[in-house]
Amino acid sequence: MQRNINLRGHDVFTFQWSKRGEPLVILHGGLSHSEKTKKYLLPAVKRNFKVFAYDRTGHGRTANQKGSFHFNFQTKELIAFLEDVVKEPAHLIGISDGANIALMAAIARPELIRSVVSIGGNTTASQIRMKFGKPEVSPESQAEHDRLSPDHPSELIKKVATAFKVWKSEPSIAITKLAKIKCPVLVLAGDDDVISAKESEKIYQAITNARLAIVPGSSHAVIKEKTELVQALLKDFYANPDYPMTQAPVSRINNR
Repeated sequence: MQRNINLRGHDVFTFQWSKRGEPLVILHGGLSHSEKTKKYLLPAVKRNFKVFAYDRTGHGRTANQKGSFHFNFQTKELIAFLEDVVKEPAHLIGISDGANIALMAAIARPELIRSVVSIGGNTTASQIRMKFGKPEVSPESQAEHDRLSPDHPSELIKKVATAFKVWKSEPSIAITKLAKIKCPVLVLAGDDDVISAKESEKIYQAITNARLAIVPGSSHAVIKEKTELVQALLKDFYANPDYPMTQAPVSRINNR
């Protein structure tokens, strides 16, 4: 099911892809939209979860608003979606910007979050291992924007420029705040991700009930490059949400 809903005064395009089990929300990446995640992630969760998604403001089929690309705006939007649409605590799978938003929501409103999967997420702009050049739009991206978005075609290049500007200074998530997250967390990234394995490990080490998966032979597009492996990791995470009890713990000092 897909439909427009009024989310606290703004029309947001939403999806519900399955109707059984606990709720789970998939959060797409920046300058992307929900349908781009469907074939890569939905097969891993549709049997056991009630799966939701939505195009964030300024993305996909949801019109833009002032300030919508800032992470605080997007986190508030997620919280509103959880409160008004999902209406109960949910699992979150976030990709790139979506991962950052999921972590920020878990810090701000822990009672709304059952678990987090952070795919290619980062806590500071300095962790990004790439330079943002002059904003450009490919003919394919322009055609997709024109097909989906209620915004004027000329708005796409403005969105790209705004996103580049935001990514140079945001997010800014303190390690001490990450430590407040108590729900199960899977930190997942490619071994050649724009977020280094070292930085992904920092996120993992900061969260008590976290696991770390660095996927070999993959980049920031890990869900496309290693789809079957990512789906297997998701299934394993949801099958084993409790604090990991390993045979030879080192980092998990509370593992007994």
